[in-house]
Amino acid sequence: MEVKKDEDWMQKKWRPAMGWMYMLICLLDMAIFPVLWSLLQVFTKQSVTQWSPLTLQGAGLFHLAMGAVLGIAAWGRTQEKVAGTASNYTTSVQSSVSTSTYQSQNLEDTSQDTYPSFTPQPQSFTPAAPMPGFGVVTTAPGGRRPVTPNFSA
Repeated sequence: MEVKKDEDWMQKKWRPAMGWMYMLICLLDMAIFPVLWSLLQVFTKQSVTQWSPLTLQGAGLFHLAMGAVLGIAAWGRTQEKVAGTASNYTTSVQSSVSTSTYQSQNLEDTSQDTYPSFTPQPQSFTPAAPMPGFGVVTTAPGGRRPVTPNFSA
């Protein structure tokens, strides 16, 4: 796995930046701007009208688009991690159970109880082989062709 040290920060951080930007826009448009809009109308002695969220205009297309961008970005990041090509890829950790001895706090009972404790153990990761494409004939165990029904008879 080769890691480029001269990668631009935007190349590494654009996914979290998109999430924070979307969260900030929703917070402003749904919480802060309505309050400021009402306060502005009260202080200028205008009739109070309801704030219309800018991101919901146009049938909420902004939220649909941002959902698609963030969803595809998260899916792409998952694929990078699975393939092992992510710039900050770490190996997965498997927990194994070991027992540790616990001294009972009861002064009359001097027996020792054992409780499981979990310690992480490194584990190698091998991605699954890709599934065959459309029209590819797979073979059954032993190299035999699978039995396919003949519907023309």
